Amino acid sequence: MIPGLPLYISIVFGLTMVLTLYLFLKAARFSKYAILVLSIWVGIQVFLSLNGFYKVIDTIPPRFVLLIIPPILLIILLFNTQKGRLFIDSLDIKVLSIIHTIRILVEIVLLWLFMYKTIPVELTFEGRNFDIISGVTAPIVYYFGFIKQTLSKKLIISWNIVCVLLLLNVIFNSVLSSPLIFQKFGFNQPNIAILNFPFVFLPSIIVPIILFSHFVVIRRLIK
Repeated sequence: MIPGLPLYISIVFGLTMVLTLYLFLKAARFSKYAILVLSIWVGIQVFLSLNGFYKVIDTIPPRFVLLIIPPILLIILLFNTQKGRLFIDSLDIKVLSIIHTIRILVEIVLLWLFMYKTIPVELTFEGRNFDIISGVTAPIVYYFGFIKQTLSKKLIISWNIVCVLLLLNVIFNSVLSSPLIFQKFGFNQPNIAILNFPFVFLPSIIVPIILFSHFVVIRRLIK
């Protein structure tokens, strides 16, 4: 936990994380394997973050990479194995499209974190973070693309690609503003939030699920 940070910020973020997990598992039709993998990964992050594992920032390689490398490797594995692709093709892409609305809540939390000096302004929609566009437009794409079916596949694919680019922009800015050996900006107010519980779930759970959801929808629509 971050000293001096109001409890409501952690509660709202925690609810956002739970909602993200619920929607993803709903898209996976509550697959027992998905539940097992996510439960183990969440448990590991709870244990490490509550014990201050990520607060140690002078290691090489930085411990921070353990938040993001395993989910990335898992995504690569899923897309490059037969069983992984079978799982991908079983997912409900309608749910994986509406899941992006949680980005609105994430952006609100990030603004609060900036106000309490735990992230730089660049990570908010007042700075370089335009990811809220994805959250605001997600219900439109969901309704007209999958309910009314009036949007073309090309348009939905294009929207997903743009949203991936917006998310990558946030990821790069987040990493480069963290108090690590490769920090490039935010020295007066570095990104310390993601090194603390419960905000470690942003790079380790929420962002990978959001990124994976985009890739799945793009693959399915192209296929």
